[in-house]
Amino acid sequence: MPKKKTTKSKRPTFEESLAELETIVAKLEGGQLGLAESLEEYELGVKHLKSCYQQLSTAERRIELVSQVDASGEPQTEPFDDESSASLDEKGATRSRRRSVKRGAVKRSEVDDASSLF
Repeated sequence: MPKKKTTKSKRPTFEESLAELETIVAKLEGGQLGLAESLEEYELGVKHLKSCYQQLSTAERRIELVSQVDASGEPQTEPFDDESSASLDEKGATRSRRRSVKRGAVKRSEVDDASSLF
């Protein structure tokens, strides 16, 4: 009985694409390929690189951040927002403020007072 052919091409996994990309880079760095072969390998490498970036982008969108834990111990999550306009410094400052408020710690401005350093 003949085998059924699938019309959908199998997309390589991230790991497969990355391994192939590393092999291509090694070939190109070896300097043993001719110009035509080098161009073909380079084009194939770019395809694998695009595939890796697309898969990473998809994975990033699926990440959820744990924002808090409820009374029963279940994590409360919020979607990962990679389009946020807040910088990492702003996010870190907000996170620090939340932590210090929960602990009843000293205000950040009191701790960072330059006159009391030395």
